[in-house]
Amino acid sequence: MIPTPIKKIVFIEPKSPGFHVYSRWGLPRLGTLMLGTILKQAGYEVKVFVEDIKGINFEDVFEADAVGISTITSTAPRAYEIARQVRKEGIPVFMGGAHVTFMDEEALEYCDYVLRGEAEETIMPLIKAIETGAGLENVRGLSYLGNDGKIIRNEDVEKCTDLDKYPTPDFSLIQGNVKGVSDKAITPVMTSRGCPFGCTFCTVTRIFGRSYRYRSVGNVIDELQRLKPKWTFFYDDNFAANRAHTKELLREMIRLNIKTRWSAQVRVDVTKDTELMELMKKSGCYFLYIGLESTNPKALEAMNKSQTVEEIESAIKIIHRYGIRIHGMFIFGTDQDNITSIRRTAKFAKRLKIESVQFMVLTPLPGTPVFNDMEREGRLLSRDWSYYDAHHVVFQPKGMSTWELHKETAKAMLRFYSWGQIIGRFLKFDLWTMIIRAYGRRFIMKSKRTSRDFGNQLKQMYKQAGDSVHDAGAKIQFRARRTSDDIRESLAKINWERIRRTKAERLKGGKTHG
Repeated sequence: MIPTPIKKIVFIEPKSPGFHVYSRWGLPRLGTLMLGTILKQAGYEVKVFVEDIKGINFEDVFEADAVGISTITSTAPRAYEIARQVRKEGIPVFMGGAHVTFMDEEALEYCDYVLRGEAEETIMPLIKAIETGAGLENVRGLSYLGNDGKIIRNEDVEKCTDLDKYPTPDFSLIQGNVKGVSDKAITPVMTSRGCPFGCTFCTVTRIFGRSYRYRSVGNVIDELQRLKPKWTFFYDDNFAANRAHTKELLREMIRLNIKTRWSAQVRVDVTKDTELMELMKKSGCYFLYIGLESTNPKALEAMNKSQTVEEIESAIKIIHRYGIRIHGMFIFGTDQDNITSIRRTAKFAKRLKIESVQFMVLTPLPGTPVFNDMEREGRLLSRDWSYYDAHHVVFQPKGMSTWELHKETAKAMLRFYSWGQIIGRFLKFDLWTMIIRAYGRRFIMKSKRTSRDFGNQLKQMYKQAGDSVHDAGAKIQFRARRTSDDIRESLAKINWERIRRTKAERLKGGKTHG
């Protein structure tokens, strides 16, 4: 391993291949920002590109001495293409995120290193190893290829129990070349990691564990007082997993008169604690994102949701009584689902007047029990990860055909975001929900146009399958999505001579970090 001088490090979060109801309010994932902040405090020059928010300046990327790329499953193809192009120029590339944590061997076809799981404790050792040309074997959670071309997986990194030791993410690191995008209309704040539950479709516990770890109340309060956000999204996967801790935080926000309107992801069980609900309302909670998933009891059991249909309905009514809005997330396509259960769930969401919803197709993400089961049963229809975005059917369902699942999910969204629903909200002077519903309808119509080719493929498969339409062995080869053509177009415009001159001058100036 040859020593590589490093002064400038660029992080990239590639854009999603599609869009969803809340694409307009894009938020950066905090992982790259946290790592970038750590490296900046160590003296490195750091830039972060969150492509969904501000795009990527590729000249900046190729001026870097090392590039880190974070990816989820649906952004993996684009992440791999960026990594491939950067590595062609001899720049070390490391990757992290849920997808490559479980698919590290695949990722190493495109990058040099994979940081599995949480990387705050391992980012500095990795950068030092690249700089000195030695010590990779001591970087926990690292995957890389040995001299013989075989993959080496170092021991997993231990999960940090003291989250207060990490710095507040420095949002000023986010760069970009797209003008007119507002900065942090909603400010993301993370107060905890992990989730004590074990939903079969979720990667959270596989990455962060089922042990719930949280920052101290004082540490979170300091961040809120420093940032003074008008709107806050608590980025926790389960904001109220430890109700006592959550209540302590909310009491302190109220006592200190912290004026922020906030939202968070919670489970329906928050409504079982009256004091918690009262504190949420009083401290400024205006919106809750809840994984309701289904009104099919068998599907809820199969997903290991640990909640009942009765609890879901009761929770929605209680939350509404406190004047808090709900974004309900539902999943269609479990082995227990059929056309009837999908339509029943869609009617349920309308009947209970949930403000906004996402009806999503079950997506077997690598690392989850759902993925492992479907891979073992031979039910995965494609390995084009860009389709793994919860809007495309990538597996063979048991209770209906692929085309039927695709069609019924689209119909459920269209019915929920119908003109009748939008006008109904207007007549009740609920302008906020009316705007969300109108935006949702616009998203659906746009999605309908862009997914037409995919739908036609499923429809053709449905016609060809005949009586064997429910056969788990049925396969279709989806046409690859063109998610990276613009990258090659951007690279063709780069002034490579200027980039090489800039890097040479920077490295000639010597190191600026400790």
